[in-house]
Amino acid sequence: MVNPILELCNSVPLRTFEPGTVLLAEGQKSGLLYILLDGDVEIVKGDFQINIVSDPGAIFGEISVLLDLPHMATVRALSGCRAHEVRDGNEFLRAHPEIAHHLAQLLARRLHGVSTYLVDLKQQFASHENHLGMVDDVLETLVNQQHQRFMPGSDRDPGF
Repeated sequence: MVNPILELCNSVPLRTFEPGTVLLAEGQKSGLLYILLDGDVEIVKGDFQINIVSDPGAIFGEISVLLDLPHMATVRALSGCRAHEVRDGNEFLRAHPEIAHHLAQLLARRLHGVSTYLVDLKQQFASHENHLGMVDDVLETLVNQQHQRFMPGSDRDPGF
């Protein structure tokens, strides 16, 4: 069965990437979206590998495009791979509501996972007087935020 996202991308240019090629670089703004057709890519934040993705139809660059921020992580080809390259991600999502809806569901699942994790942390560390006790404040900020621009950061790494 063909992935419905990939069916909608038939007219989008397809690029081939050699192993080691960076599709999106952490800290840079590109406006690009990539939709993976085949192959393996890694997601790297700093020197830490967050994930390896090989799911056809996986989308990369969406957070940067939607929030007009630099890429949060680097996406690099681990094997030879092919991906549809969208030059103007915002315009593409406006023109393809089916893909935007799929992306909204994906982001909602991610938020649900992170919120569930933070609630668990809140319950575990609510009585701590150190920085772990701040989980409640972080959770409240994330859950109640609507239109304000959230700027993540920490004392250790103000840019993250």
